[in-house]
Amino acid sequence: MELTSIRRFPAVRGLRGLRRLQCRESILAMPLALAMTVNVGFIIGLTFVPGLWSVVEYLFPLALITFLAIGILALRMLGGFVGARLAQGGFSCETNNSFAQMLPAFALSMVAVGLAAPSAMSGNATVAGVSIIASSFFMIAAVLIALVAGVLGLRSMMENGVNTEAAPTLMVVIPLMTVIGIAMLRMNHGLHVHFDVHGGAGETLMMLTRLLSVEVLFGLFGVMVLSRVGYAAQFLSGTAASAGSYALVCPGVALSVLTHFWLNKGLAAAGLVAKFGVAYWAISGIAIALQLGMILLVWQLGRKHFTTLASPTVPA
Repeated sequence: MELTSIRRFPAVRGLRGLRRLQCRESILAMPLALAMTVNVGFIIGLTFVPGLWSVVEYLFPLALITFLAIGILALRMLGGFVGARLAQGGFSCETNNSFAQMLPAFALSMVAVGLAAPSAMSGNATVAGVSIIASSFFMIAAVLIALVAGVLGLRSMMENGVNTEAAPTLMVVIPLMTVIGIAMLRMNHGLHVHFDVHGGAGETLMMLTRLLSVEVLFGLFGVMVLSRVGYAAQFLSGTAASAGSYALVCPGVALSVLTHFWLNKGLAAAGLVAKFGVAYWAISGIAIALQLGMILLVWQLGRKHFTTLASPTVPA
C-alpha cells in the first residue's frame, strides 16, 4: 500500500475513499487473501481430513468455480481503477515510486496457481483441461500487469527516488515468480498425464533455472536499494516501525520454496546432483537457512511492533 498517499488524504474514510486514491491497488489484497485462504484450506483438508481424497474429484469443479469467482472479483476491482485512470487521468507517478502497483499481479498469480491444482491432481481430462486453460489466462494477465507496473514503478523511482517505507515491494517479483513456477509445474504435469505432452527433466530444469535467476537478480536489486536508503537501520533495528516491513518475509520464503523445487525437480531429476549427496544437502542448507532467517525476521518484527505497543506507560 502507498502509505504516503493515505497521509496526504486524511479525510478519506472507508472503502469508497480508498478507491479514489492512487493506492487503490491495495484493495487487491482482499482477493489475494481469499485465494491464499482457499489454497491453504484445500491443502489442510487433504492432509488432515480422513477419506477426503476419495471424493476429491467432486471438489475440483468446486475449487475451479471458487477460484474463477475470486479471479473475476480481482479483475473487476483492477479494471475499475485502470478504467477510471485511463478515462479521467490523475495517476501520479511521483507518489507511486515503488513496486506497490504489482500487488494486483501477485493476486492474479495466486488465483492462477489455485486454478492449476486440478490439472496436476485430477484424473478427469475435462477438469484438467479447464484447469490448464483458466490458469493460463490468469497467469498471462499477472505477467502483463507485472511488466506494466514494473516499468511505471522503475521510471518513477529513477525520477523521484524510492519511497523508503514501501521499499520492500521491490522484491515482490520473487514470490510472483515462485507462484507462477508452481502453476507451470502443475500444468505441465496435467499436460503430460492427459494430453500426451512429454516434457523432459532438462526442460523443467531450464524453466526453474530461469525463474530462480529472475528471483536472485531482484533479490540483489532489492537488497542494494534497501541498503542505500538505510531501511534496516530505520525500520528493522531502529526506532521507526512500519507494517510494510512484514513484506520482507514473503520474498525470503518464496526464494526458499523455489530453491527446493529447483533442487529436487530440476538438478536432482536431471541427474546433475545426486539425491541426498553432499551437493544436495549443501543447496538444501541454503534454502533452509533462508526459511529460518524469515522465521527470525517475523519474531523480530513481532517483538518490535507488538511488545512496544503492549508495554505499559510509566507515569512521570
